[in-house]
Amino acid sequence: MKQSTLIKNLLLLIGLISINPMYANDREPVFVSGEKITYKLYYNWNFVWLSAGEVIFEVKDEGDLYHVEVTGRTYASYEWFYKVRDKYHSYIDKKTLLPKLYIRDIQQGNYIHYEKVEYDHVRKKMISYTGKTMKDAKPVEIPMQGECYDLVSTLYHLRNHHLGEFKKSKRIDFNLILDNRIYNLGIKLEKERSKFHIKEKGNFKVLECKGSVVEGQVFNENTELKVYVGDDENKLPLMIESPLSVGSVKAVLISEKNLKHPLFCKL
Repeated sequence: MKQSTLIKNLLLLIGLISINPMYANDREPVFVSGEKITYKLYYNWNFVWLSAGEVIFEVKDEGDLYHVEVTGRTYASYEWFYKVRDKYHSYIDKKTLLPKLYIRDIQQGNYIHYEKVEYDHVRKKMISYTGKTMKDAKPVEIPMQGECYDLVSTLYHLRNHHLGEFKKSKRIDFNLILDNRIYNLGIKLEKERSKFHIKEKGNFKVLECKGSVVEGQVFNENTELKVYVGDDENKLPLMIESPLSVGSVKAVLISEKNLKHPLFCKL
């Protein structure tokens, strides 16, 4: 399996969905401090689905900022194959929902990696630090062309877009910084489904979407992601599926706490 398959895939997948081209900075966010959402990861190998791990997203109050902490880990029963211990932190301005600081500190098998991005939206630049650890991370200045987001802030920025406009436009592009490079990613709405069943969770009203990805960084060439987002104001990713070079991975929402809006997409 590639060195960052499980957790990075999920973050990219989630960041590709609840999207819309119209955004108003004075709109109240659809999420609140205290929100906690958890996804269970499954890896398919030789037609067998294995419970691989979990990723937990928590929104914390840091004064003028939202602190989004993401913890990813594999289950003990899966670690004979591949062990993951990941931490992500994104600090997001409450008024603009623009990221101020991003930190990624990951351990995946024998692979370790550190990334930090400092955003200067006034001067339109980012200082990106990458290396094996915080001590040896080297800074690089990167010009900011329009708004740019990281793996974590992408999700919370996009969740705050107008759902109706996305249904009308069918597609949106956005910029994402990853390991000193800026990528333009996109998502398209395939269809609206009035009833979609998720095992152990029930039936939901969803938007079925497909997304383009960063080829060669995480996914193979011509890979398309299939994503199902709840059709309500929370715009939560409910299930994500992605083929890999060997097998496939699936992420399923297993719990949600302290949502700002009721989960009206659940039937």
